[in-house]
Amino acid sequence: MRLRSAWIGLLVLAGGCSLAPRYEVPDVPVPERYGGEGSWQSASPGDALPRGPWWSRYADPRLDELEAALERDSPDLATAVARYGEARALAAEAGAGLFPVVVAGGYANSDRQSDNRPLRSATQPATYRDNLLGGAASYELDLWGRARNVAAAGRAAAQASAGDLASLRLGLQAELAADYLTLCGLDAQLKLYDDTITAYTRALDLVRDRYQGGIASGLDLARAENQLATAQAQRTDYLARRELLLHAIARLVGRAPDQVPLPPRPELPAVPDIPLGVPSTLVERRPDVAAAERRMASANADIGVARAAYFPRITLGATGGFESTSAGGWLTAPNRFWAVGPQALLTLFDAGLRRAEVERTRAVFDEAAARYRGTVLSAFQEVADNLTLLGRLGTESEQQTLAARAAERSLALATSRYTEGAASYLEVVTAQTSALQAEGALVALDVRRLTASVGLVRGLGGGWTRAELPNGR
Repeated sequence: MRLRSAWIGLLVLAGGCSLAPRYEVPDVPVPERYGGEGSWQSASPGDALPRGPWWSRYADPRLDELEAALERDSPDLATAVARYGEARALAAEAGAGLFPVVVAGGYANSDRQSDNRPLRSATQPATYRDNLLGGAASYELDLWGRARNVAAAGRAAAQASAGDLASLRLGLQAELAADYLTLCGLDAQLKLYDDTITAYTRALDLVRDRYQGGIASGLDLARAENQLATAQAQRTDYLARRELLLHAIARLVGRAPDQVPLPPRPELPAVPDIPLGVPSTLVERRPDVAAAERRMASANADIGVARAAYFPRITLGATGGFESTSAGGWLTAPNRFWAVGPQALLTLFDAGLRRAEVERTRAVFDEAAARYRGTVLSAFQEVADNLTLLGRLGTESEQQTLAARAAERSLALATSRYTEGAASYLEVVTAQTSALQAEGALVALDVRRLTASVGLVRGLGGGWTRAELPNGR
């Protein structure tokens, strides 16, 4: 009775002790509101944040199709999914230490002893049979929390891998969206240059007619030819950039460079309205922040594992079965054998190995904590940067629109003055250059605003929340 009570006491102790330090997430300064310019600063309730396919806010069916293809065929995403599967398997492997190990085996041997075997008795037979069927079970009494901390570290590492997977998925989605919007911007630039080349061709025809009529000089003709050739060369450059961007998009969605037909479409989608939520919710919505926090939890559990090495590992073991030299009546009571009892193992001297391991795990935890703080601060910076870009670029776009309109009026006036003979063609060339630069800058600003909005969605975590982390193994 006393022995039974002692074993029950040990089992109770096995479930109540852990040498891991008390886990606390380090404090990180959280702003009361996001920085940046414009109306983007206003916070809104967390339930208004974008969920699900966030790219649908751009209302572009082609982008929807590309994002679906990325989810289905991206090799980078498939690699991350496999890596997460590996982490889950390792977590299951670590958690297996919480349960007993049971094995079974047997054999039916025919043995012959050496005639010259030392100490062999003359009555011993030269040959004999040995038949055995048995099993064994062992269970580590987790008195110091070693097995539980191993399992906890594995679970946290698997959760960190899930965060990595979500972060990579969000990054790939954002990269694809930014590349696609940049492609639309290049299409808009190509449309601008197509219109410009048409206008420059008409201007060259006008100058050539005037030159042949003796009204314009050869210098005017050369300037008109230079303007047209320069515009054509710039258009060719945009075509090359568009083809390279198509190749990049094809790579993202797991296709060959020529397998993503995206005909030119110069229309740019509008910059969507993106509700922000309060800054304190950002740590719940960023998968990279969640991954960094889970790695910190895993490192904290590893400290407990390292500390437990200072104490003995106690294992309960039991073996039993049947063994006989004859096949007949093998599985009968006289042939039974068994053994049961605890085993203990304690390292008495290791030249500081355990102390070094504890110090190493503490340093790993400190590194993970510093990385966590850095990740959170980077998240706030990323959101604030894109808010600043959106606000400033919005104002700049309004100003650039006024500049482009003025440049168009200037070009119309210069062309009219040249036709009437009141100005040289140099004035027309200057106005043409200014108008093209102003229109091109306006398109570039619109693309920058769109890519900044993608960066803001990515900075906010897209549609991800910490609740998506797996709870179990």
